[in-house]
Amino acid sequence: MSAVMGTLPLLRTRIKFCGFTRGEDIDRAVALGVDALGFVMWPNSARSVDIEQLAVLSARVPAFVTRVGLFVDQDDELIERCLPYLDMLQFHGSETPDACQRFSLPWMKALRMRDEIDLAYEAERYHGAQALLLDAYRPGVPGGTGETFDWSRIPANLAKPVILAGGLSADNIADAVRQVAPYAVDVSGGIEASHGCKDAEKMASFVRHVALADAC
Repeated sequence: MSAVMGTLPLLRTRIKFCGFTRGEDIDRAVALGVDALGFVMWPNSARSVDIEQLAVLSARVPAFVTRVGLFVDQDDELIERCLPYLDMLQFHGSETPDACQRFSLPWMKALRMRDEIDLAYEAERYHGAQALLLDAYRPGVPGGTGETFDWSRIPANLAKPVILAGGLSADNIADAVRQVAPYAVDVSGGIEASHGCKDAEKMASFVRHVALADAC
């Protein structure tokens, strides 16, 4: 067993595609082997879906693919109503640790990379999170900016798994994976033809470039 394990890579970069609004895009992502699919429940997003849409879309997701619901400082009652259709929660606002962990599902916390952010402190503060999602900072915008940030600001020994987000696409994802070596990467706009409508070739190219970077 140990000899076999010694010949295998210890880690591959997990992939999350976010902002699904169409069933056919879910089918394509699943066929590509994407690990997690994100559904934006924040109504101010151009990629948002309501609970009825979530129920229909999540039913297309097979076993072993994680369904993630994205929320931004939203009511507990709404989140509770979404739980039957999700496997994990992603909090993208100013939620406190207590607010994040009051639900029955595992969760991750998105952090926008402000100049003054202390990631070691935030990892300790959100110690109950399964991972920290690191995204570009733009005042007043909780995510989905399509902008990157300085990846060198991410410490190599952070106490939580890192999910890298912010302006990723097939053009830069290989460099991102090689430089940051994140646990996972998260992309939305970089695989779209328009808001909420995924592009089949962009999705396939993104997955291909992650695999190539992992192989290096």
